[in-house]
Amino acid sequence: MIHLLRLVGLLSLTWLPFSYAQTTAADPSLEPATTVSPGPTGAEPEPADWTAYGRNNAATRYSPLEMINRDNVADLKPVWGYRTGNLPDQSVVDKKWAPETTPLKVGDNLYLCDALNVLISLDASTGRERWRYDPKVSTDHIPYSATCRGVSYYEVPDAPDDAACKRRVIEGTLDAELVAVDADTGVPCADFSHAGHVDLMEGMGDSVPGYVAVTSPPTIVRGIAVVGHQVLDGQKEDASSGVIRGYDAATGELAWAWDMGRPGETGLPEGGDVYTRGTPNAWTIFSGDEDLGLVYVPMGNSSVDYWSGNRREFEKPYSTALVALDVTNGSVRWVFQTVHNDVWDYDLGSQGSLIDFPVGDGRTVPAVVLPTKMGDIYVLDRRTGEPLTPVEERPVPASPLPDETLSETQPFSTGMPSMPREPLTESDAWGVTPLDQLWCRIQFKRANYEGMYTPPSVDRPFLQWPSYNGGNDWGSAAVNTDRNILVLNYNHIAMHDQLIPRDKADERGMVPLGVPGGSTSSGGSVPQSGSPYAVSIQAWRNSLTGVPCSRPPFGGIMAIDLNTREVLWNEPLGTARRNGPFGISSHLPVKVGTPNNGGPVITAGGLIFIAAATDNLIRAIDIDTGEVLWEDVLPAGGQATPMTYEANGRQYLVIIAGGHHFMETPPGDYVVAYSLPAKGDPKLPEFLKD
Repeated sequence: MIHLLRLVGLLSLTWLPFSYAQTTAADPSLEPATTVSPGPTGAEPEPADWTAYGRNNAATRYSPLEMINRDNVADLKPVWGYRTGNLPDQSVVDKKWAPETTPLKVGDNLYLCDALNVLISLDASTGRERWRYDPKVSTDHIPYSATCRGVSYYEVPDAPDDAACKRRVIEGTLDAELVAVDADTGVPCADFSHAGHVDLMEGMGDSVPGYVAVTSPPTIVRGIAVVGHQVLDGQKEDASSGVIRGYDAATGELAWAWDMGRPGETGLPEGGDVYTRGTPNAWTIFSGDEDLGLVYVPMGNSSVDYWSGNRREFEKPYSTALVALDVTNGSVRWVFQTVHNDVWDYDLGSQGSLIDFPVGDGRTVPAVVLPTKMGDIYVLDRRTGEPLTPVEERPVPASPLPDETLSETQPFSTGMPSMPREPLTESDAWGVTPLDQLWCRIQFKRANYEGMYTPPSVDRPFLQWPSYNGGNDWGSAAVNTDRNILVLNYNHIAMHDQLIPRDKADERGMVPLGVPGGSTSSGGSVPQSGSPYAVSIQAWRNSLTGVPCSRPPFGGIMAIDLNTREVLWNEPLGTARRNGPFGISSHLPVKVGTPNNGGPVITAGGLIFIAAATDNLIRAIDIDTGEVLWEDVLPAGGQATPMTYEANGRQYLVIIAGGHHFMETPPGDYVVAYSLPAKGDPKLPEFLKD
């Protein structure tokens, strides 16, 4: 029986939410320090630093450090830890906590935000808190998740070295502000708009807390901080605008606004006008090219996601497209669309990576590499948007709905390997016992499935594969630019969705946020108010055991040689140690591949560092073989991308272990630093002791 249970645990997967009671405040003995030695800013950081979310605006996530390498990584140990001490009520933590934060390292400082936008500076060598600034974001403003993926760093070029806010940290907040503070003291910048705060709701029109939130750091190119925002998914057709805006990083003044519904107008709307409502938004992280003066914006979808009959001609080209904006004026330089008339919520979550792409005979072309939720990986000339590897338009199924017109074709990246997305068959329906395998097969037969881009249907459920949470998401990819190796993790789970006629949705009381009974939920059943259909969005899994109906692995990581466009290796990511049917952990350290959120980093030491999976492990992987060389258990879920840096001649690996409600991993407020042990290391806090 025990053997059977272990086998069941090995071959299955659900996510058991832990209920940690976390009320511990930051260590009061950690008084703010004043000693700082900031490093330079710009497109390429010093080798010891990590100055932007993806290490640099090119988003390579590649560090030239090699003090930690294949030969010694087995000795890696936690050397300091820190807690932000800012967890809200347990009900919020359980249902909405998802920090997803990656710190920056500049000089000897770490800069980070917590999930409620408290800005914090730590000593990079010891984790000692130097300052914090709390912008007082109310939990009412949390959209689907409380998330702050990171902050931005900027040095005002013409300010004296000793001027206040010469060096500044900038973040966007859940309550839609842009906040700038002095990087040395944490004091708000008096010269940045209104006492360090810009109101991003200006010009947005009517809204209620939770609709508009900034969850990603602005990207600063040529002194312009470019910021997008999340608009709550699935609520209503006339949701807030997805306008993209550029602000002077020194003054906080609006430089331009790209509002696709007001072509030629780049300022604030005048009179009673507002930024065009219902347009595609961009919630993830942008990359930027200082030389070209371009920022690359991965766009999301129009409101609403699963029906397109309301969409206007001016917004269609930009939905689920990569858009290159000129940072001097916000004009569109080029557009590459990855899904035509998207009704699958395949919005672009991945940050594009800027590299010199090898095209043969020793020649390279400046490129942007863009992974997608569909599993396609596009390589585009970042000057023009033209594909550098073949892309084919292929026929796809038509919609069965009388009021829906879908594109007859969709683009497929045929010149690059794709993430796994083999077509489903009835025999692929999976379960841990014959009974739940039968249940899944019955569901398969009762659902519409015509392969990738199966159109949404109302008469019966439809299978979405890859899912809206499939392929590669905000964790993005990493590139070893010395060896031209692309590394990315992916999800491999199907969805079981169905449109709901409006009269049925009304009977069920499905209303958007802002109407009594509405909520910030973007999963399950969502109203899509104003359209003829609401929609039910569910992972395809057995409702009793919680086990997915598609075969494992449910997530993986792969490496691709960009010189040959060949897959070097492809391995499951994540073990079954916390997963099992009925939400019971199997405790089996067997690599089965779990869903994952967060991304990889690569070092010149031949290593990939990644957590992301639901097993609470952070691991080091050999970039040449995919073999796991080291791993450690985190004190909470590791749904964030780690980062690495050098301080005082020593290399550190840092990750935020904050958990993730959507991934059902234990929440927390931990910052964990690893290094090779050395004499004089500080005493570890209790949460890092074995």
